[in-house]
Amino acid sequence: MKKTFLFLSGLTLFFAACGGSGDSTESTTTASSSTPAAKPAMDAGELLIVKSDCVGCHHKENKLIGPAYQEIAAKYPSNDENIALLAGKIIKGGKGVWGAVPMTPHTKITEDEAKSMVKYILSLKK
Repeated sequence: MKKTFLFLSGLTLFFAACGGSGDSTESTTTASSSTPAAKPAMDAGELLIVKSDCVGCHHKENKLIGPAYQEIAAKYPSNDENIALLAGKIIKGGKGVWGAVPMTPHTKITEDEAKSMVKYILSLKK
């Protein structure tokens, strides 16, 4: 037990010593200038979708259990009426529009979150 404790303590000290100094602005600047352009930040609605269980049934471009997001965007024009309608379907669930498999309700998602998700989905219209 003592040997394990000593080993872990030594390992911890080693990693702490190799962590570098707190003043690393020069190396950070050099590294970031040589890296390719950063990936743009995710849209708020896209981030909510990624964090939820939507990806189990939907995909951006391909039909899985439910329709692809691009199929939804092609079917519904982006307006306040459709945003409210689709946000309600996310929260309450739905069935029959895209086939026999019903969409389960997502009651923990707020109306604002659902609207943000819908706005992102409808922005994928080709």
